[in-house]
Amino acid sequence: MSTASACMTISFTFARMIKLSDKLFQGFIPGLALLLLLQAMMFSSCRKEEDFDTSPSLKLSFSEDSVLFDTVFSTLGSATRILMVYNSSKKPVLISAAGLEKGPESQFRLNVDGISSHLANDIEIGAEDSIYVFVKVRVDPTSQNSPLVVTDRLFFETNGNLQTVDLVAWGQDAHYIVANKFVEGLPPYRIVASGNQTVTWSNDKPFLIYGYAVVDSLGVLNIEKGCRIHFHNNSGLWVYRFGSLRVNGTLDERVVFQGDRLEESYQDVSGQWDRIWLNEGSVDNVINYAVIKNGFIGLQLETLLSSEGNKLMLSNTVIHNMSGWGIFTRFYRLEAWNCEISGCGLDNVYLSTGGDYDFRHCTMGNYWSGTVRKTPAVLISNFYKNEYTQTLYTGDLKRAFFGNCIIYGNLEDEFITAKEEGVMFNYRLDHCLVKTAHVSDSLVSCIRNQDPLFLDIEKHDYTLKESSPARGAGSVEIATPFPNDLPGNPRLPSPDLGAYQFMPR
Repeated sequence: MSTASACMTISFTFARMIKLSDKLFQGFIPGLALLLLLQAMMFSSCRKEEDFDTSPSLKLSFSEDSVLFDTVFSTLGSATRILMVYNSSKKPVLISAAGLEKGPESQFRLNVDGISSHLANDIEIGAEDSIYVFVKVRVDPTSQNSPLVVTDRLFFETNGNLQTVDLVAWGQDAHYIVANKFVEGLPPYRIVASGNQTVTWSNDKPFLIYGYAVVDSLGVLNIEKGCRIHFHNNSGLWVYRFGSLRVNGTLDERVVFQGDRLEESYQDVSGQWDRIWLNEGSVDNVINYAVIKNGFIGLQLETLLSSEGNKLMLSNTVIHNMSGWGIFTRFYRLEAWNCEISGCGLDNVYLSTGGDYDFRHCTMGNYWSGTVRKTPAVLISNFYKNEYTQTLYTGDLKRAFFGNCIIYGNLEDEFITAKEEGVMFNYRLDHCLVKTAHVSDSLVSCIRNQDPLFLDIEKHDYTLKESSPARGAGSVEIATPFPNDLPGNPRLPSPDLGAYQFMPR
């Protein structure tokens, strides 16, 4: 019963007892005592409601911002966590509602201050006091039909304010990498390869990263063929100064980087995780036969302080459906071949602040429909401007070479250059199909503004139709070091443009 209801009940009882006392105890001290007692009860209870802190700006505080169940497997799929809810006010507060957002459908169970239910009402916390909230989850981690991650949110409504706490449990057996370092100005992270340490991830079960997995200075992370790397929201992989990343997929067992939501409805949802970030001076980086999808930035490759190292060999890889960039660079060295970079909310490839780049037999197709896209499939520049600080960085564009590539999409111009004077700016497109209004001697033997006739852009199929103008239009010299296409089909002696050689069906 709420405090207000109690007050009304006591008031009604008090009025009846006055009449009763008039009949039974008139002129006697016991009757007076009874009246005084009932009156004290009424005013005490009603004053309790009036003393609640009803400020609309009142906020509760919690012992945790999110409740993680990282011991589900050691407890056969069941675990319990304790959350403390604090009232810092000098008056008591009334939580009008506390419960699970998914209600009775949730896999979590709740006990709020002794009340076991998916929803509790009118929970009182005394002045400068706290209450216990017990949260329990039960999942079957051995079932491959279970989601990789089980989530819900615990909500608290107080004085019209709604506050939430994330609930996260692991739904399948996996390697879980949960952030354990929290440094101001950096995302939460966990070091997975320390300085001078070489670590190998095998494909025995999936990896799930909660926060950032960091390869520290001079550390090396090897990822074996067939590994499945899943990232929680805002999570990523960060290779720090002079560290190395080596992704060793094969044609039959690719390494897959994606979000942790495995439901069918999330298969084509971008922005589910953050990025793979190769930072200052990272060396000997190799990514071969990988799929990188449904994040914010596929690959962020950058350096501003040193031109040493800073190199990635990227081959036989698909980067698809990123809400930001497919590849974003600043003064880096990148060699890429047999790659598809497609369907990005911003540029598929943005090469900024100079650097040294070599793309061969790559398909950059962009038919993004998630938002209004205003940036081209490929943008190259010898500068980068920080819009927040207005700082302008420049760097020599020593080379940006595109050979036997396709650069196309649904904008009028899908290849744009941006040049800062006084800084080297050297680029060349050789035997490419490109959609652009750009006219330059740097476009050599290119097909301009002809639809490459991808097989099915609605299904993100960037293979070629039989009538595609890209068929047989490639340079044999450029193709010779790469005799097979991305799916492993032979492309010589008559190479098609892009990552896919036409094959009759």
